[in-house]
Amino acid sequence: MGFSICGLDCAKCDYREACGGCAATEGRPFGADCILARCCHAGGHSTCDQCADAKPCRYIAETIDEFNELHVADMPKLTGLNALKGSIVNLEYTLPSGQAVKIFDDDRIILGNQVCKSDHSERCYGLAADENYLLVCEFGEGGADPEIVIYKRRRNR
Repeated sequence: MGFSICGLDCAKCDYREACGGCAATEGRPFGADCILARCCHAGGHSTCDQCADAKPCRYIAETIDEFNELHVADMPKLTGLNALKGSIVNLEYTLPSGQAVKIFDDDRIILGNQVCKSDHSERCYGLAADENYLLVCEFGEGGADPEIVIYKRRRNR
């Protein structure tokens, strides 16, 4: 199969039929933007000289740094982010007004991760980022009772 921006083996991916593959969709898997397509060409050739041989790429490393600079209480130091379909990390939050909202587009590929709180509680932190915003949320098992901890505009890069 073709080149994979997310780094996954397309032949083993459960989403391969719906995704369409990075090469075939010119960096728009699921018909929506992919955050990593900004520094990786869908044909498999890097257009970002800063990322060409870096593991993880500089963009991911900078995003990890931004999350760590938030100094969220009981959040261990973040060491990695994954390219994820928005629907995987896009929990529904209830605002103080009672309105239910989702932050990201379900079909976009964004960066995300889940880390267990270091206070040994049964709650975790969910982290998600696109080009414009960072989100840190806290939730229970299976995404239960999600709460927004930090939602902020990303620094200019």
